[in-house]
Amino acid sequence: MTINCAGCLIKFDKPKIMGIVNLTPDSFYDGGSLNSENKILKHVEYMLKNGADFIDIGGCSTRPGSNLVTEKEEFKRVIVPIKMIIKNFPKIKISIDTFRSKIAKAAIDEGVVMINDISGGNMDNNMFPLLKKFNIPYILTHMKGHPKYMQKNTFYSNNIIIELNNFFSKKISLLKKYGINDIILDPGFGFGKTLEQNFQLLKHLSLFGFNDHLILIGISRKSMINNLLKLSSCYKSLNATSIIHTIALIKNKGVKLLRVHDIKEALECVKITQFYKKFI
Repeated sequence: MTINCAGCLIKFDKPKIMGIVNLTPDSFYDGGSLNSENKILKHVEYMLKNGADFIDIGGCSTRPGSNLVTEKEEFKRVIVPIKMIIKNFPKIKISIDTFRSKIAKAAIDEGVVMINDISGGNMDNNMFPLLKKFNIPYILTHMKGHPKYMQKNTFYSNNIIIELNNFFSKKISLLKKYGINDIILDPGFGFGKTLEQNFQLLKHLSLFGFNDHLILIGISRKSMINNLLKLSSCYKSLNATSIIHTIALIKNKGVKLLRVHDIKEALECVKITQFYKKFI
């Protein structure tokens, strides 16, 4: 499997790592910690040195129950740092974590090579036309409803796997009508799903997805881990995160991208599972 990032063909012969850079004061894990140019650059450098293939930058927290910031505030948080990061790391591959087409457009203009949209195009009708114009890889995420209320909207009329596959089938068909073929599927762990539904999805991950599309797993330090283990803080969930990454990588060979806070540990999961699969 390959995707085209700004003219560079990237081969996913093995899973790759996407490092999370939250430029928000209210993110559940590292909100407010990257509050200066120097801290941002050091964090990005650390991730790249530890093996990150992509950096995902976001300026609007979409954790369950969050209040969304204005477009103006999101622009202020992400565009200048993107310029700065690309200036210091010219070969970097940045994904912009946004559901707003205007933010995505401004980020593309600065050199971003991928769009990560948690809403699957449902929160901005201009997102898919924008993708058509720039023909940029798109992370298509399943989420029920609005971030503020999504955990109150967890009813699935069918089996959750069937419902997600139906959702992706329809969205992929629509995206292809816009000429978009580099589509990465994110099942959206924690986005409009109960604890039980999240682990049901993990158990049956082998039934999810389509052979010609990559799958992204974004479970790093999420509440599904903290709630199950009754951890007092997400800062204690690194070991459990690695366990779930390993399960996901073994369950579905299409899992080719891990979106994570901890690069080194995620890369170890990839190396172990890649070696393990030689004997299956």
